[in-house]
Amino acid sequence: MADEQTSKIESQTAFERVQLARHPERPYTLDFVERMFEDFSEIHGDRRFADDPAIVCGFARFHGMPILVVGHQKGRDTKQRQFRNFGMPKPEGYRKAIRAMKLADKFDRPIFSFIDTPGAYPGIDAEERGQAEAIAYNLREMTKLTVPVLVTVIGEGGSGGALAIGVGDQVLMLENAIYSVISPEGCAAILWKDSAQAARAAEELRLTAADLKKEGIVDDVIAEPEGGAQASHDEAARLLDVALCARLAESATHNVEERLSRRYQKLRQLGKWGTSDGNAN
Repeated sequence: MADEQTSKIESQTAFERVQLARHPERPYTLDFVERMFEDFSEIHGDRRFADDPAIVCGFARFHGMPILVVGHQKGRDTKQRQFRNFGMPKPEGYRKAIRAMKLADKFDRPIFSFIDTPGAYPGIDAEERGQAEAIAYNLREMTKLTVPVLVTVIGEGGSGGALAIGVGDQVLMLENAIYSVISPEGCAAILWKDSAQAARAAEELRLTAADLKKEGIVDDVIAEPEGGAQASHDEAARLLDVALCARLAESATHNVEERLSRRYQKLRQLGKWGTSDGNAN
């Protein structure tokens, strides 16, 4: 039975996994917070412009240890989706995230980051407030954090909007999550002038967890309940909890110099994909 299930999982196409990653009943960041962390206290605002509900941040406890949680948050119904801007952060969201991360660094609290976004919001108001600068600033500042940073792609990992809270010591992915520089629809529209070619683009992008693990982009692929994480939020959280416990214990064994070096090299390694010798340029 296990072999049959494994075969079924492996036979899924890349675009089928895209659809699972976008499933409206898939667990979001706050669903995992409810099941895995205690005493969650949310942090609001970037101290510059506003609060962005598309990113949630807060201090909590993980098996008794004080930690920080940062993650994208989508909505379940139309009202929530509009409030959360469909999980697409604006600059104030990324500035809130890095503000919270620096607080965690100051108080020596490990950081858990959960990625689930189609991408950063591309609207004119976000561009006016420095969307690109906010993302670039986060990339630089996250490489300097001295505490353990564990990143998990729990759904969609869309381009710089995902990477802006995705620089960590270790990067994990749920097995039906995706992580890519562009959506399959966007890629198909650019390459073939036809967004209906999204399934073909999904295969070419190699955006699945298995593909990214093979390329060394992610460190571990976490199993999901049969049928996908949307089938059982409790079981998905249990499986993720076990993986994060193990990875946090491993990260805690590294001193600050080792941690910063490994994190920087992991970020640099993203640029090696597709080079003939496998080395970053």
